[in-house]
Amino acid sequence: MSRGPVGPEAGVGAGPDAGVEAGPEAGVGAGGPADRRPEAVAATLARLRRSTFRSRFHLSASDRDYARAKGRQTIVDHARDLLRGRIGAAAPHNDGRQTPMRGHPVFIAQHATATCCRGCVAKWHGIAAGHQLTDVELDRLVEIVMAWIDTELTAHPASPTPDHPTSD
Repeated sequence: MSRGPVGPEAGVGAGPDAGVEAGPEAGVGAGGPADRRPEAVAATLARLRRSTFRSRFHLSASDRDYARAKGRQTIVDHARDLLRGRIGAAAPHNDGRQTPMRGHPVFIAQHATATCCRGCVAKWHGIAAGHQLTDVELDRLVEIVMAWIDTELTAHPASPTPDHPTSD
């Protein structure tokens, strides 16, 4: 799904990320769409944070509690399954509208990290639509989603649990 020009030439009103440089030409994934090095993931997240649209997404307290209760590996598994099912196909069903805005921490992360539809994946991550995502591409996107979730959990530490009185 083409979204038209990107970057400064996009102009005002050209979509939620108008005026924000994205894609391989802007250095996303410094080593390309398969680059999972921490510094490449961090660079991608930094570019995404410069988007007014992308930077407004944050996990709710209940999403953070859910992620902590399930544990990181379970959320990684959910991310892999949800991304594969929602954007993994060459032409996903309802592309551009298939990712809910709430209901699971991964859904919020998908919008924050531009992994919500194949158009955003192409624009921000340089992975063209029209082919099924490879395992390497899927791993890269899961890595970005999880790095964003990790950042959210770090920025909002868990509340300490109240001390429970002990009985003698």
